[in-house]
Amino acid sequence: MSQNEQVKQLYRIPEQGKIAGVCAGLAERFDVETWLVRVAVASAFFLGGSGFIFLMYIAAWFMLDKKPPQLASSMSGLDHKISIKSKVWQPGQPPKEAFQEVKKQFRQIELRLRHVETYVTSSEYNLSKEIDKL
Repeated sequence: MSQNEQVKQLYRIPEQGKIAGVCAGLAERFDVETWLVRVAVASAFFLGGSGFIFLMYIAAWFMLDKKPPQLASSMSGLDHKISIKSKVWQPGQPPKEAFQEVKKQFRQIELRLRHVETYVTSSEYNLSKEIDKL
C-alpha cells in the first residue's frame, strides 16, 4: 500500500442513516451507494437470514463508533468535493447535479470577487490606505 492511499475506517453515520447509520457507514467504507447496501441487507433479511442479519445489525450498532464531525465531509461552502458517478452503484452525483453544483460554486466565487472589488474601489479603502501610510 502506498503512502498516499488512505485506509477508510468503518463508522456508523446516523445523520445519513434510516435507523442507526450502519448501512450508510458500510456504503461509505466500501465506496458504494447507500441504497445498494440497504437493499442487500433487506434482501438477506427477508430471504432467510433474518435472525443472523438482525443480530449483526444490532451488534454493529453498538460496536461501531459514530463518525466524528471533523471527519464528516463538509457539504457547505467551496470546499465540497464533487464526484461524478459513472455507474449506478457508485457513490457520487449524477452529471446534471454535479454541473449544477459547479455552477453554484462559481457563482459564490463570483459574488465574493465582486464584494472584494467593490471594497477595493471604494473611498473607504483609499482612506484606510492613506491612514496606513502615515
